Amino acid sequence: MALPFDVSPASRDPRTLSILAKTIYRELRASGYSERDVMALAGEMLGIVATEVKDKRQKP
Repeated sequence: MALPFDVSPASRDPRTLSILAKTIYRELRASGYSERDVMALAGEMLGIVATEVKDKRQKP
C-alpha cells in the first residue's frame, strides 16, 4: 500500500482519511489481526499523536 506523502493537505479530498482508515483496517483484518489488535494499534497511534501535540505546545 503506497501512501501519498507528496500530496499537500490543501489539495487532499476530504474523504481521503476515511478511505485510508478503512483500507488500513481491512488490510489488518485480512492479515489476521483481531478487532482487539486493531484497537490496541489505534490507541498506540493516538498516544503518539497526543505526545507530539503536547511536546509542540510546551515549546516556546
